[in-house]
Amino acid sequence: MSNLPEKYLSLPVEKKVGQMFVIGLPGEELDESTYGLISNLSPGGVCFFARNTRNASKTRMLIESLRDALLFEPVLCLDQEGGLVDRLRRILEPMPSAKEVGAAGIEKVTELARITAEAVRILGFNTNLAPVVDVITPARERFNNGLHSRAFGSTTDGVARLTKAYLTELQSGGVVGCLKHFPGIGACEVDSHDELPEVSIDESELRSVDLTPYQRHFEEELAHAVMTGHAAFPEASFQEKDEEGRFLPASLSRNVVTGLLRDELGFKGASLTDDLEMGAVMRNYGIGEACVLSIEAGHDLLLICNSPEAVELGYRGVMEAVINGRISEDRLNVSLERIAGLRSLLQPPLDYDTERLEELSEEIRELKERIGG
Repeated sequence: MSNLPEKYLSLPVEKKVGQMFVIGLPGEELDESTYGLISNLSPGGVCFFARNTRNASKTRMLIESLRDALLFEPVLCLDQEGGLVDRLRRILEPMPSAKEVGAAGIEKVTELARITAEAVRILGFNTNLAPVVDVITPARERFNNGLHSRAFGSTTDGVARLTKAYLTELQSGGVVGCLKHFPGIGACEVDSHDELPEVSIDESELRSVDLTPYQRHFEEELAHAVMTGHAAFPEASFQEKDEEGRFLPASLSRNVVTGLLRDELGFKGASLTDDLEMGAVMRNYGIGEACVLSIEAGHDLLLICNSPEAVELGYRGVMEAVINGRISEDRLNVSLERIAGLRSLLQPPLDYDTERLEELSEEIRELKERIGG
């Protein structure tokens, strides 16, 4: 029997579909075309990038506009990792990378998480798409996958311990974290922004090195959101192929999202795709079919982060699948129940305080000096 609140159950199916999308916006303001998009779609969340975060007050104003315009409190998220992936570098002192703070020890990791949580809540966010729990062992450092500075360490135990500290402190500060990139892409040899990477390690290594941090976080019920990566695992028993005989990315795979993440590892929170506009997915499937496959795989939230046209095509693809019976309304309700659970954890923004943002920038500078960044 469903525990879905009545306010979700009674939504028209068009709005139920919209709730499964987390979308990117083109700029710093809620202009007429952007307002039209979010009004028609009613997305469950919005993901911010550097193009949306050039100015602190404008960022907060845009977030408040979105909160007013949307049906429910939205998932307001960004990738605020530090280092190479720092969406707030124009607003705050640039943050050190996960690799830098991880090498400096657990206290510095906790400090970064504390600063991050307070800063993003002052700006109005409630969710951070971090930490990265991919493991970059010494043997994997030669791969050109863009992850080296984004990982907290080179051992499974180190990554599990440090990401636990980060996630615990982030969420204590009122910001929901999101583990990524499931089931582990530390051994990818290319960047999934460009093409579908193959993780050519055997399944025993994947399980002992890459899945272990996830297992530990799930056992301690720390994780409320998990993002899957766009990668293939040709040596793994769970790897699927599509109708063309191509390896299906983990992000579109029922064996991964439902079989491995939920049934085997017992994750009960919300599952997110990585950005479905990445080359690894778009080139082979198109955005509409990718969205449908993501839902069939078991995902709750679909990220489309750049093009408004892609958002509309993705939404239309899912609506067509609902209308023709490929996706049932019961299936939508399963995801809405998990989205409602995630939404219940979202905290309101802190008071907007430019002086405190300046103080946090100074704390970042001091942290970097102490770790030699």
